[in-house]
Amino acid sequence: MMNRKRLNFQFVKNVAHSGRKGADKHFDEHGLILRVRASGSKHWIWRGTVRGRRRDLGLGTFPYVSLGEARDKAFEYRRLAKAGEDPAAVHAPAGTTEVQAKSNAPTFRKAAAAVIDLHRPTWRNPKSAAQWEASLRDYAYPVLGDMRVDEIGSGDILRTLRPIWNAKRETAQRVRQRISAVMKSAIAAGHRLDNPAGDALTAALPKGGRKQRHQRALPHREVGAALETVRRSNAQTSTKLAFEFLVLTAARSGEVRMMTWDEVHAEDGLWTVPASRMKAGREHRVPLSSRAVEILAEAEELRENELVFPSARGRRMSDNTISKLLRELGINAVPHGFRSSFRDWCGESGQSRELAEAALAHTIRNKAEAAYARTDLLERRRELMEAWTGYLAGAGGEPRPTK
Repeated sequence: MMNRKRLNFQFVKNVAHSGRKGADKHFDEHGLILRVRASGSKHWIWRGTVRGRRRDLGLGTFPYVSLGEARDKAFEYRRLAKAGEDPAAVHAPAGTTEVQAKSNAPTFRKAAAAVIDLHRPTWRNPKSAAQWEASLRDYAYPVLGDMRVDEIGSGDILRTLRPIWNAKRETAQRVRQRISAVMKSAIAAGHRLDNPAGDALTAALPKGGRKQRHQRALPHREVGAALETVRRSNAQTSTKLAFEFLVLTAARSGEVRMMTWDEVHAEDGLWTVPASRMKAGREHRVPLSSRAVEILAEAEELRENELVFPSARGRRMSDNTISKLLRELGINAVPHGFRSSFRDWCGESGQSRELAEAALAHTIRNKAEAAYARTDLLERRRELMEAWTGYLAGAGGEPRPTK
């Protein structure tokens, strides 16, 4: 909610938050803004252009800083900015509690390193820290790296993202999210009051652009032939078994490649994937079809260590091993794409959405729906996976649609 009329004491005293997401902004003269938060607190901000960059500087909170005092300070800041000086460098705002002296603000590079170190122990994927560091190094640091976090404006972030926004949309969105996390950390540390990677940037960035590229997948009618092609190949036996097991269980590549024998309960036809290896962070029970159990029996004859499908050297299979095999055999799909093939088959064979999503271990995004999802539908999924196996073997495999 915005008010662009000149403010007066009664308005400032009585104005309340509109209830909408974010903080309400009410504009006065000389760049003075009253920001009202959902908590009811009221903060004075001066917004202006300092040496070509937009800056937001805190002037204190109402009623400790009155409208008249804030207006005088805003006028002084505007005068200094027009003279080419940095108001924050001249003196810290009187009564400031939200924004500390600007000389204490770290560079974006240092602030980002601190954010990465803070979150590193909580990331399940050990590659996350390296991915953050690489994306910020390649795309954010050339523009933002040596700037203090209190100096960065939406225009600076726009300059950072514009070269890759249309050509590498997914990468650009990740970079923006990571920049935003660093800016939020700067707010929490008292170095600034706003997030320049937030709503203002959304309005400035172009919509649309390239469509999201999905993982390459085969039509489900071609999956059985792909399995046969892999079986007849000269690839390592463990790789061929891992690929077929991946397809039959509709599992993710990493879940299969890192699978250990203590997760297998062949007598019960069950594979339990621990929460640490699941994308949703929850343990997932996978019912095994008769052919999947046979694959495990074949793999056990080759057993060298705790890994069910080890590499040729007895180590954890690389995430590129199966992908490379598919490329060499001319199969136009990636390992993850076979989950999509399975999902399409579920839809076309009349399976219920809840059953298909449970088989894929997808998170239920609807909170109300998730609250009532107290079962993993194991026995119904067992019938489903047996039917999927039969379908791939060319035995029909068309299950009855589930209610």
